[in-house]
Amino acid sequence: MPNLRKAFCAAISCALVWIAGAPTGAEAAPVYGYQIVHLYPHDANAFTEGLFYKDGFLYESTGLEGRSSIRKVKLETGEVVQQRNISPAYFGEGIVYWKNKLIELTWRSQIGFIYDLATFAPKGSFRYKGEGWALTRDGHRLIMSDGTSDLRFLDPDSLKETGRLHVTADGAPVANLNEVEEVKGNILANIWQTSKIACIDPKTGAVLYWIDLAPLVVANQNGNADAVLNGIAYDAKSDRLFVTGKLWTTLYEIKIVPPVASKP
Repeated sequence: MPNLRKAFCAAISCALVWIAGAPTGAEAAPVYGYQIVHLYPHDANAFTEGLFYKDGFLYESTGLEGRSSIRKVKLETGEVVQQRNISPAYFGEGIVYWKNKLIELTWRSQIGFIYDLATFAPKGSFRYKGEGWALTRDGHRLIMSDGTSDLRFLDPDSLKETGRLHVTADGAPVANLNEVEEVKGNILANIWQTSKIACIDPKTGAVLYWIDLAPLVVANQNGNADAVLNGIAYDAKSDRLFVTGKLWTTLYEIKIVPPVASKP
């Protein structure tokens, strides 16, 4: 999201989330590191909102009114092989696929769009209350973020809300949940305007651990405060995790590295 248009959100809620001190007796979630496995090119003009991997390709959604699109991208080269531009009236947000459909959110319009996954031809629309930020899926439902500390569960066929998950870290709500991806039974979520990804237990909403990608943010931001970390995709078949950001020139395949246990 553009920083100027979300200044109030950033000033109020962003400062209250994972940086908040833990309540007495609560154990802080550990912070994991990462190793870079491979670098891939990424479109520096792509204001990345959603990302997923399927059958050798990345599917990416981009935001901003007049610049929003959904794309099919060659992983190895970054070449856009298929694209559909979204009406300038809408700010495109997260995407996910279900069966033969590609489903997209918009930011503040309270409407989502359904496309044919193969052709990107429009197939319909659906409504929801509040903002739309990101989408992912597990085996039987869609998972939606809306910029708050709650994740919504949606029926993948009717796209109606079926429940919510309140996300906390060390007892405190985690606001600004952004791009999400289901990975090995847990939910990874970018925290907007931070360098951290939260790994969330989908049953309890507790943050199990953080992944700190600060060096990647520094390498790609180049003084542009809008060029934030955003975009997580997972290749389950080959166990590959990809991350990128808005307006970044690089997409990274990374390996998550747990902290080294200190000797007693």
